[in-house]
Amino acid sequence: MEATVSSEVENAIADIARRHGLSREAVLAMLWALHVGGGTMAQFSIPELGGSGQWMQGGMTMVGGNLFDNALKARVDALCSELAQLLATTAVFPPSANWWPANLGVPSAVGGQNTVRYAIFPSTRRLAIQIDGVTKVFDTGDHHIGGVQQQQQGGAYGSVTFTSQFGTFDVSSLAEVGTHRVTETPAAAPAPHHQSQYQSQPAPQFAPQTQAPEPASGASGDPAAIVAAIESLAGLHERGIVSDEEFAAKKAELLGRL
Repeated sequence: MEATVSSEVENAIADIARRHGLSREAVLAMLWALHVGGGTMAQFSIPELGGSGQWMQGGMTMVGGNLFDNALKARVDALCSELAQLLATTAVFPPSANWWPANLGVPSAVGGQNTVRYAIFPSTRRLAIQIDGVTKVFDTGDHHIGGVQQQQQGGAYGSVTFTSQFGTFDVSSLAEVGTHRVTETPAAAPAPHHQSQYQSQPAPQFAPQTQAPEPASGASGDPAAIVAAIESLAGLHERGIVSDEEFAAKKAELLGRL
């Protein structure tokens, strides 16, 4: 099942794909990732754009685990900026496309495999897991979730495990705070191309925040955005995605902007 858009939006996607030299599927996957990120950030895994990565409006762009591929980062930034403008001016996806309760806010990451889906909400400290149309919500407490792993088969929660500053855990260690049942099929759902790739190789996450910071004036940048970027960079370094040399160089660059 693929995300449903109007003919007007479909034409816009085709035009953007042509101008950026990308497939329609890649543009739609990025558009959905931006929709999930509230139009100000996107976590994605798109082979045409270097694989897993993350974009923040006015913040740091990371693609393919390579912090220094400036040409690719500029390409992702240009695409995301244009798609964010499209989301801000056009009703692209219907509200019913979200399968989680609205009061949880905007998720920092979503994914799924087969009949199991998850969504992470750092601003409200919640984790939503949906299995066969039943959504259960858990309190994540002090966990800052930075990674997700999901197996093809598993127990009650599809062998979904999460990684935070406290290590690897599953929902059995969390307190359940609510259950919601789907009474009808949503009008739209995330394109599986985007979700399946995200869950198998999750994109790095920035530190929890309710909204991506706006660009600050001057060369120093927004301190909150820079600190969040350094924390995310440290998480990538710990998981071996970023080398010691890359981590040291990028950290020094970010600290120099404070």
